[in-house]
Amino acid sequence: MKVKIFSDCVKEGKNPEILFWVGCSGSFDERAKKITKAFVKILNDANIDFAILGNEESCSGDPAKRSGNEFLFQMQAIGNIEIMNSYNIKKIVTACPHCFNTIKNEYPGLGGKYEVLHHTEFLKSLIENGKLKIPNGSFKGKKITYHDPCYLGRANNIYEIPRDILKKLDSELVEMKSCKSKGLCCGAGGAQMFKEPEKGNEDVKDIRIKQALETNTDIIAAACPFCNTMLSDGLKDKVSNDSTTVMDISQIIEKAKGL
Repeated sequence: MKVKIFSDCVKEGKNPEILFWVGCSGSFDERAKKITKAFVKILNDANIDFAILGNEESCSGDPAKRSGNEFLFQMQAIGNIEIMNSYNIKKIVTACPHCFNTIKNEYPGLGGKYEVLHHTEFLKSLIENGKLKIPNGSFKGKKITYHDPCYLGRANNIYEIPRDILKKLDSELVEMKSCKSKGLCCGAGGAQMFKEPEKGNEDVKDIRIKQALETNTDIIAAACPFCNTMLSDGLKDKVSNDSTTVMDISQIIEKAKGL
């Protein structure tokens, strides 16, 4: 795939307009890699001047901070900030709400001040300026329900932008009973992604999947790699066939455009 590395660009005297922050999940998790690739295909199709940090990118520090290790968070954050500032990076786009929230809201206090966009914000801007055109028809007759990621929705008040993108499709957008500001977590937030849940009657992901399936949806649209993983796992426990799937919004656009 056509992906430039920031350090290589700088050596050539070039300074890409946008840093695509891939994130740990988008780099290493097999399902999240598909989201990364889908978004890169869209960026290339729209002729966006972007690059990634490659091996110089480290964890944003979100899991460390949420689990209470402020010292480790600051070590990770400062290391990333030093690298990004050395490249004079101004604009960052990421498909991970956890990275988005941390870099946007917590890096400034450590010297990392950037324009940070979630990939749904960036995708909507591409649609509005005509660089991204979504063909009609590929999702005609399909029902789509959208799951609000906590760090995108409640933490940053981004509810309508992902829905605005989905409304561009010839599909029916249906809401779960717990949505927007009253949306239910997938179960991965607060560093819970990396541990087994505490004992209880039911996993959060299973409760959330039940709410999604109550809408009789064909597609559960997500906008977070953590949510994608949790909801996909929950779906496997509830549905034995492929009647319902979990897809990131970038994957939905990828399919609509046939990229």
